[in-house]
Amino acid sequence: MEKKSPPPPPPPPYLNLEHLNVIKVLGKGAMGTVFLVTDQVSDPTARSPFALKVVDKSSFKTKFDADRRARWEISVLSRLNNPFLPSLLGTLETDEFLAWGVPYCSGGDLNVLRYRQNDRIFSPSVIRFYVAEIVCAIEYLHRMSIVYRDLKPENVLIQHSGHITLTDFDLSRVLTPKIPFSNGERSNSFVGTEEYVSPEVVRGDGHEFAVDWWALGILIYEMMYGKTPFRGKNRKETFRNVLTKSPEFMGKRTALIDLIDRLLDKDPTKRLGYNRGAVEIKEHEFFRGLRWNLLTQVLRPPFLTPSFEDNSLTEEITKRKIDIKEYFRPQQVSPPSPSYSTLNSPSHDLTDF
Repeated sequence: MEKKSPPPPPPPPYLNLEHLNVIKVLGKGAMGTVFLVTDQVSDPTARSPFALKVVDKSSFKTKFDADRRARWEISVLSRLNNPFLPSLLGTLETDEFLAWGVPYCSGGDLNVLRYRQNDRIFSPSVIRFYVAEIVCAIEYLHRMSIVYRDLKPENVLIQHSGHITLTDFDLSRVLTPKIPFSNGERSNSFVGTEEYVSPEVVRGDGHEFAVDWWALGILIYEMMYGKTPFRGKNRKETFRNVLTKSPEFMGKRTALIDLIDRLLDKDPTKRLGYNRGAVEIKEHEFFRGLRWNLLTQVLRPPFLTPSFEDNSLTEEITKRKIDIKEYFRPQQVSPPSPSYSTLNSPSHDLTDF
């Protein structure tokens, strides 16, 4: 008997701008500015701050497709119900702004965490833990027929618990899969971050779910070596490398290297994950013995350093507050905090196209 899907979550509450206490700016990206806020009515003691992504509607006139992308992200967030994906806490719309709230991830992003490691790279055991959670998140999206199309370290946020949350869904798209799993509707949109763009996107062949598995291979490579495999001196050279160059590995061929190599097959039909989706990746030797159903029961990954904690939050709450309306006036614009990226800071090498 086929298992029934859980009912969709209830619609998020409507946020009131007058009730929000803005603590600080978390970051600024291509789509908007992210603030750390509390709701003075529902949370008067400020124990549950959350991230509020605010899009200035004046940008709709200057940024192509900005209105649709912002509303699409809200639509995607409203459907999500997964421990490794954000929930939509509420929405807000005025004549000037469109905004939505998501849980605050105090650990920053995967790059922030990587820079805290020895030699600024992750060990295989840490890679295994975080990649397993990313695979589960992508699997959930694909089962909803959503291709993510924006996987990169800046979009992998670290929750207070140490588990991951993917963020930024404005480049995602719903595709209609057929059998086998990823042989279905294609998109011809040219989107992504250049170092993570797959060969089929560069060629303009059209793409589908396999682009997310390519990006996963790039992500794992960067976690392992501290750099991406195909970066060139400029965009043209990067794209040429994506199409023609093989990733360079050091040392003997391990299960981790084999996983990366199979995810970075330039032929999407031969790429790991193409035929049966995440199941193929979960069955790979690198994940042998992993108890996938117990990932969320890890209370706190043991490899997180004490500096992981955001100890400054209490102090921030007592400081001068930010007025969102004043912030977006040209003469009042302030630089974003460098501590976090994407929902918690801007990308270090972001190119949306």
